[in-house]
Amino acid sequence: MAGDTAGSSRGGSVRGGTLQVVQSLAAQGEPERAAQLYEELGAAQRERLRKEAAQGSAKERHWLVDVLRRARDFTGAARLLDGSGDDVSVADLYAQGGQHVAAAEAYLRAGEVEKAAAAFERGGALERALEVYRGLGARESMAHCLVRLGRPFEAADLYHELGQAHAEAEALGGVLAEDPRYVEAVLRTCKVLDAGGFTHRALAVLADALSSSDHLRADPVLVTEKARLLRRMGLDVEAEALLARLAAGATVPEASGYRFLKAIPIFGELPLEDMKDLYRLARPVTATPGSVLLEKGSPGTGLLVLLEGTVDVFSGNEPNARHLNTLGPGSFLGEISLVQDGPVSANVRAKTAVRALRITRESFQHFLATHDAASLHIYRLFTQSLAARVRALSG
Repeated sequence: MAGDTAGSSRGGSVRGGTLQVVQSLAAQGEPERAAQLYEELGAAQRERLRKEAAQGSAKERHWLVDVLRRARDFTGAARLLDGSGDDVSVADLYAQGGQHVAAAEAYLRAGEVEKAAAAFERGGALERALEVYRGLGARESMAHCLVRLGRPFEAADLYHELGQAHAEAEALGGVLAEDPRYVEAVLRTCKVLDAGGFTHRALAVLADALSSSDHLRADPVLVTEKARLLRRMGLDVEAEALLARLAAGATVPEASGYRFLKAIPIFGELPLEDMKDLYRLARPVTATPGSVLLEKGSPGTGLLVLLEGTVDVFSGNEPNARHLNTLGPGSFLGEISLVQDGPVSANVRAKTAVRALRITRESFQHFLATHDAASLHIYRLFTQSLAARVRALSG
């Protein structure tokens, strides 16, 4: 029947043919059959059917929206439902269909402003997202949009206000050598890194700037800053040798966390820009010896990446709890809580002074909602990791 009806509608209007059959099946409580019929139509026929249906009654449109949803024509269902007043459903359907900007506009009409901002960002409408985030006072999300819009100084100012020095430095790192404010960006980056205890990294940034062109190699401001940093390190004699190694691309030990974060298996397929976006979400964490970083049974707080110091992992928080492991720089904890609610499974206590980075579940979920390709990579690798653990336990 479906094939005959579809064939009879190829020559003209579907109003008296396929549309009538689809609506009849839906009204008779057979929406799955109606959806199958709709799926068998060609693209042009489906478009004509939707246009005809848009002229029908609200009840008829409602039936067809259900049919289109079952057929996974989410965008078509959203367009048919648009204007009905049910803007939340319209927005959700647009989002399912990958029409994120249209979804954002519908979320705005529904008063779901935070969802609208995230949908604008996900759809690449960064200026609109920035505008909405500004209205919400969401400065971190504003800064992220500004980075993606190529406005690093504005982003850096916001990160500075938020006390996120590593994100401030990362934002300034996006300023290109041909930018008129490049020297300003380099100097500011060096001061931020040096203030955070990363004088080696500041020297590396400076060495790269000095070697980028003959003009900058003799820049008196940059040379003065180089001298200041070398004095900070007490390397007056070794200065020239150190700068030569840095200019040649020698690696410098660092504990900024980016390399450690990049090495975590579930992030193993993220491209550079996604990794940088993720890194900017991280928050610095410090702990004194003996303090508890994670308490068994408490809600998961997200991912914790150790940068400096060591921690002891215990089976519980009781005095005689079994010691399970000792972890040091580069180790990470709590990755499961990024994607799944649940209690902490062990007690983690600082053995020495500890410096770490934390990515909260809320920040991570926002990252996934605005980075489609990254979320697919992460969930695929997370599933593989989980399956490997299950196999290991089974064995």
